This record gives sequence, structure tokens and C-alpha cells, in this order.
Amino acid sequence: MKAVILSAGQGRRLLPYTANLPKCLVPISGRPLLEWQLRSMAGSRISEVVIVSGFQSQAVEVCAARMQPDGLNVRVLFNPFFTVSDNLASLYLAADELRDGGLILNGDTLFEPAVLEKLLRESQAPVNVTIDRKARYDDDDMKVQTDGLHLCAIGKTLSSAETSGESIGMLRLTPEGAALMKSAMETVLRGSDGFKRWYLSAVDWLAKNNYGSVGTVSIEGLGWCEVDCPADMTKAETLVRGFSASRNHRQGPGRLRPAV
Repeated sequence: MKAVILSAGQGRRLLPYTANLPKCLVPISGRPLLEWQLRSMAGSRISEVVIVSGFQSQAVEVCAARMQPDGLNVRVLFNPFFTVSDNLASLYLAADELRDGGLILNGDTLFEPAVLEKLLRESQAPVNVTIDRKARYDDDDMKVQTDGLHLCAIGKTLSSAETSGESIGMLRLTPEGAALMKSAMETVLRGSDGFKRWYLSAVDWLAKNNYGSVGTVSIEGLGWCEVDCPADMTKAETLVRGFSASRNHRQGPGRLRPAV
């Protein structure tokens, strides 16, 4: 199975950490964020990882070349439009990589291996959104509205009454789901602001126009966090300290070496 990691942007909200580094290479407990992601995927059903890069792409390419875990082929796909587009365009550039299905992951999502295992085990719909739930949601959370396991809507502007959880930035597609997503992305990209949209805009369009095509998998109680701003760094450090104590991360992939 193939995974696509969307890492084209600079991540300006994480300044000063991203002044000279793309967000995916920001060090967390001495290892690039990307390395923690690869360590969480090594040993799973994921066999190939495609990183969509943009800002400081050469640094990502050098890092990826040094991070080749046993059983996991890692390569980079450059998005030349990263300065004028958001991640919908990045994902569309990688659409053919996912034609047989696979995983979509934001470049700023840290997660323990059990999160991926649960998503792969429990996915039932063509498109599957990994969600978490908490007592209160912030304006910046990517909120979701659900009907049972079905996704009805996704976006930051959902009201508290509409909100059932939040997306953690990880999706699984079946081959059917990949075709549906590519068609939905083309529809959204044709809009006047298409280049400035998040790829979850296409998921939202699909959920509203093809009921049942987008499902959800809850990973409540499992470890993950988004690294989006400096305030997230403390949570990220705490999370990966737990990773370091786990069997998966303590042993580490056979050929994975720190790259920065």
C-alpha cells in the first residue's frame, strides 16, 4: 500500500522553527517530524511513501534519501506551484500515485503506530477519515459532522451543534475512493479559488454529494498531535517520548538514520 504525505508548504505558523526548514523537517526530540512519521508506518501494510514537497524541496529530498526504512520505499514529488496553491493542488499532483488506493497524511501529523493500524483495520467506506473526539473544539480544529460512521461535512466553520469530532489529518482510500476523490478534486479545482483550497474541501464536497462514500474511523484514546504552531511543540515532545518507550520506535527501522 502507498502513502502520500503532503509537505509542500513552509508552515509559517510554526516560525521561527520553519525559517529555513520545511515543517516536516522540524526536529522533535532530536529527529525530524518526518522520521517519526516513517517510524510509525514501518512494519505496517505501507510499502511506499511519496512526499509531496515544495518549500526547501532539496532538503526534503536529501532527508528522504537517508530515511529508507526496511520494507519502506521513500521518494519525493515536487509541487512547483506550492507558492501559489494550498494542499488540494499538492494532492491532485499525486492523484495517480493513489489510483490503487492508499493513505493520505498531513506532513504535520504525529501519530503512534496504533492509530494507523486502527484506520487500516476498520476502514469500510471508499474514503475513510480518521477522527478524534474531545469535550471542546477550537476555531482552528478541522471539525467533522457525522451520521453514525458516515461523514456528512468537514470544515473549520462547523458550529458546535454540528460538530461530532475532528479530523486528525489522515485518510485511507480504496481504489474506488481514489477515483471518487480525483473527480471531486477536479470539481473543486475548477472553482475560482480552487488553487487556494484545502484537499478536505474535496472530501466535504464528496460527503455532501455522494452520501455514504465517506466514512469515519475514530481513534479516541490513541496518541497523536498536530504540529502547527510553536505551542504544539511541547505536546509533540511529550508524545514522542512515549514513542521512544514503545517497541515499535525503540527498535526503529533497519536502515533509517537521522538526516538533519
